[in-house]
Amino acid sequence: EKADLGEVNFSLCYLPTAGRLTVTVIRASNLKAMDLTGFSDPYVKASLMAEGRRLKKRKTSIKKNTLNPSYNEALVFDVPHESVHHVSLTIAVVDYDCIGHNEVIGLCRVGSDAEGPGREHWAQMLANPRKPIEHWHTLVEVS
Repeated sequence: EKADLGEVNFSLCYLPTAGRLTVTVIRASNLKAMDLTGFSDPYVKASLMAEGRRLKKRKTSIKKNTLNPSYNEALVFDVPHESVHHVSLTIAVVDYDCIGHNEVIGLCRVGSDAEGPGREHWAQMLANPRKPIEHWHTLVEVS
């Protein structure tokens, strides 16, 4: 029984010469409501991972009271060409709370060690340098 947590739409673009990975978070849709109001205050957190450790993280702004936020924000990571095959990204959609702690609504992973759509998206990005490759990803629960 998979909870329907929503989806996130982002593009990946890798510039091999500059060693720069740009994650453009475009939007999310049908997010699970986390607040009593029936809405969430979602933001997206991208974590650059290698060998199970988090190297860097970047966040988008917070969108108030919505389950279908639009971001169009670029999150840039420096990834040297020789390590691009050894890193992955965890993209988490998080509900911001002023009281208590922020709750992760759901996440997805992309990278050469990810599964299914996450691996395909990464492979397409590597096959098309300097070109943003956009995909929708279904959010899964934090395991």
